[in-house]
Amino acid sequence: MTNTKRITTKELVLGAVFTAVLIVLSQLSIPLPSGVPITLQTFAVALCGYVLGWKLGLCSVGVYVLLGLAGVPVFSNFSGGAGVLFGMTGGFIFGFLAMAALCGVSVRFQNPAICIALGLAGLLTCHLAGAVQFSLVTQNTVLQSFLIASVPYLIKDVLSVAGAYLVALAVRKGLAAAHLTGYASN
Repeated sequence: MTNTKRITTKELVLGAVFTAVLIVLSQLSIPLPSGVPITLQTFAVALCGYVLGWKLGLCSVGVYVLLGLAGVPVFSNFSGGAGVLFGMTGGFIFGFLAMAALCGVSVRFQNPAICIALGLAGLLTCHLAGAVQFSLVTQNTVLQSFLIASVPYLIKDVLSVAGAYLVALAVRKGLAAAHLTGYASN
């Protein structure tokens, strides 16, 4: 007999709420000459994983990516479509999937150092994917692309991951107090 767990209404609503949070925080954007804007997307992606766990967090970010692929203007500066996903910044968006999953996996350990380390590993994966795709689109080397599209954002993104972890602790505590736990965090 297979032990399959179906998604509950509670999980579906929480996932949708965090997809909406990601969409809203994606719009808080400061454009830069490199073509990669400063946004709160990394904070929101890490928050999805840290609060929802890897499965639901990954699904929440996956819905965000699919909405954007379908042309819904959910990406920064109210953009959407395949052109964004396969453009200069699309590698970062694809990297969000790994980042959400790694942040989500970390909640199993309940050790702050491990949680932050896995979040930073997700961030590194996100930046690597972003730099590689930026390189392919702009015809720069991966090193040049990393220096242009990744390095200027690293401090902000590291702080975003740490901040998301701290906010997630409070959100998870609030969800538990409201008896909204029981969603798939593993």
